[in-house]
Amino acid sequence: MSASAPPQTTERSQAFPAIAWAGLIAGVLDISSAFVIWALRGVGPIRGLQGIATGLFGQDSFNRGLTSAALGLAAHFLIVFVAASLFYAVSRKLRFLTQHAVASGLAYGVAVYVFMTCVVLPLASIKLRHTVPEVMRSMVIVMFLVGLPIALIVRRYSRAPLASQPATNNH
Repeated sequence: MSASAPPQTTERSQAFPAIAWAGLIAGVLDISSAFVIWALRGVGPIRGLQGIATGLFGQDSFNRGLTSAALGLAAHFLIVFVAASLFYAVSRKLRFLTQHAVASGLAYGVAVYVFMTCVVLPLASIKLRHTVPEVMRSMVIVMFLVGLPIALIVRRYSRAPLASQPATNNH
């Protein structure tokens, strides 16, 4: 047996909690803002979630009841977990993303917004109102409720442990 084993890193073990918490918190914040906006427009949460599911079922989503609402919610969280996973993976190579988490998170929110608006929603045949106030509101929401929490949580799980020296045997 070797007297000195290589120091163990906690980097890999932090991936799952970092991504899970980042995805969960950003997902809850984002969908909560959607519920508020829908309510202000007179749209209930079930109908709003069915609207998300139109990417899967088209207009028939509104005839599928709670099933399409549940799948809309699942699709929403899948997208946010993918966003959290992508940020985590890239931050392993580009350390400035966690060193400057606030700026990186806000910028990542813009990137997520642009990707969703220009790629995901058109592929799902979801039409949006593209007025300047709508774009600004949506972008600010994604910046502060998706990008920023993801970056801050990933940073939280990316810090090196305080005691990074290997344990010694005093016997």
